[in-house]
Amino acid sequence: MTQKIIIDTDPGIDDAMAILFAEAHPDIELLALTTVFGNATIENGTNNALYLKQKFNCNYDVAQGADKPLTRPPVGPTVIVHGETGFGHLHAGPMDLDKVDARPAYQYIIDQLKAHPGEITLVAVGPLTNLSLALQAEPQITQWVKQVVIMGGAFGENGHRGNVTPFAEANIHDDPHAADSVFTADWPVIIIGLDVTEESFFSADYLEQLKDDAGEAGRFLHEVSRYYLEFYSDKLGLAGCHVHDPSAVAYVINPALFTLRNGPVRVVLDGCAEGMTLQKTDTRLHGHDEWEHAPKQQVAIQVNDTALLELYRHTLVEYGKS
Repeated sequence: MTQKIIIDTDPGIDDAMAILFAEAHPDIELLALTTVFGNATIENGTNNALYLKQKFNCNYDVAQGADKPLTRPPVGPTVIVHGETGFGHLHAGPMDLDKVDARPAYQYIIDQLKAHPGEITLVAVGPLTNLSLALQAEPQITQWVKQVVIMGGAFGENGHRGNVTPFAEANIHDDPHAADSVFTADWPVIIIGLDVTEESFFSADYLEQLKDDAGEAGRFLHEVSRYYLEFYSDKLGLAGCHVHDPSAVAYVINPALFTLRNGPVRVVLDGCAEGMTLQKTDTRLHGHDEWEHAPKQQVAIQVNDTALLELYRHTLVEYGKS
């Protein structure tokens, strides 16, 4: 059965990996990319979304969203990881901005959920500002969405706690207030965090094989990943990269790849642990408990990485044949 999704994204390199994964899989109907600041500026991210749409003849809409966090000062684009414009050494030329939907991303999300109640999964792979703004403008969307799948956060499982600070993952750290509002809203959230995304690995050889076997998409992903792999090699000593954003799409395609844990989630909003995600997993009563009245959400704690990598490869190779 085909699943309708909207990807809320800050189009950098692993975002492109996720977007093409969704576009390529026959069980996914990619309705739109709603863009947000993060890996790139909002202008570059939106341009990258349009570039992918044109290059691969995609039918998805593009709606531009938030250019800064709700409350905290912006931390700026992640140039060290994704390059000056988000796609590493590849700099997409200026695209036709007339092809961007006139509505801000949060309003686009509201309108689509209202038009297709219970049918659309939101897949958020950047800071959660657009989703938070949509909740503020129309709280009823929690009853219209099918589910919300988020790449973000880290809960200490499998030894993974943070990637931009010792205890915070980048998407949550970029806008912790937005993340906390999304996690505590009354809708079904599945959090695919570093606990599982850092358990899967695109090796340099794996990406070389995609270049050879997956047609134009494989060649494109190999090209944009050069900068990404330079970062992983220079800063982390790894010959490849973790499977961050594509893991969220993989969950939508096959949830059985992941083991989930249930419990309310909150975000640290300031101080040295700003952006840290914490899940309460027991039923103990406390005198002071900021988790007690929050809805229980699902956090991924294990992944079948071998099957995920095979799913990704098979999907892109078949897409390349078409």
